[in-house]
Amino acid sequence: MIAASIESINRVGPCAAKVTLEKIEDVREARRKVIIDRAKEILHKWTIETMPSVDEVFKEVAETLKIAKVEKYGSEELSAGSEVDSSKEIIVVEGRADIINLMRCGMLNVIALEGAKVPETIKKLCKEKEATAFLDGDRGGDLILKELLQVTDVKYIARAPRGKEVEELNCKEIFEALEAKVPIGEVFKPKREKPKIEVGNEVIQTIKALEGTLEAVLLNEKLEQIERLPVSQLAEKLQQIDGVDTVVFDGIITQRIVDVASEKNIKKIIASRVSEAVKPPLNVQLMIFSDIEEAHE
Repeated sequence: MIAASIESINRVGPCAAKVTLEKIEDVREARRKVIIDRAKEILHKWTIETMPSVDEVFKEVAETLKIAKVEKYGSEELSAGSEVDSSKEIIVVEGRADIINLMRCGMLNVIALEGAKVPETIKKLCKEKEATAFLDGDRGGDLILKELLQVTDVKYIARAPRGKEVEELNCKEIFEALEAKVPIGEVFKPKREKPKIEVGNEVIQTIKALEGTLEAVLLNEKLEQIERLPVSQLAEKLQQIDGVDTVVFDGIITQRIVDVASEKNIKKIIASRVSEAVKPPLNVQLMIFSDIEEAHE
């Protein structure tokens, strides 16, 4: 409306005049363009002044990728990283190739045995520092582990995955193996003795008589035989009969048999195997032939 009003003027003072609108300009847009142009200019200048040269870029990348040099340590001149002395914790590996691989992943507190016999330098370091033995996942690693346990105070054991060597692991596998290290006391825990299984001689003789027959024997509380039948009929028979204390059969203990036995207050089920799907009941003792045979050898 303002533009149209201005165009309607036909006289300015004593002179005749004609006013024509050529264009309308948004001042805000013009100012925005000025700001954008100036910002581009500032950014361009800052980029030129702060951008490193090609030589600087190459040098920085090279330093990042540079692998530290393997050093010689102790009187035996063992291969080692540069931070064995300065670190409170050390990693003991089998050979020089293992050292190089761990250093590639940023670990410099590493030292190598370089042989089956444990060097005096390693024995001394294991007394002074918290040592982790990181060994191959093969028979050689097993033998070195036994030697280390006999002559050093190594605190933790880490192993490469079974069948692999430390030198061939990638960084992810190395970190995972070290995170999974175990205290030395956990490595060779004494095996728990199986609890002694008290069964009468009648049960042992019944087991021997049943092996390979696919048959079952039902015993009462005095371990006297009530009935002998095919295993295929066992579950149905247990539902029909009372007075059974122990069931012995040449077959697999299934959940169905366990459920029936629990309902009929049967105390023991003894068979050749137990299905993995069976949920152990509270009131029925489940046993297998091999447990009883080992307990009575």
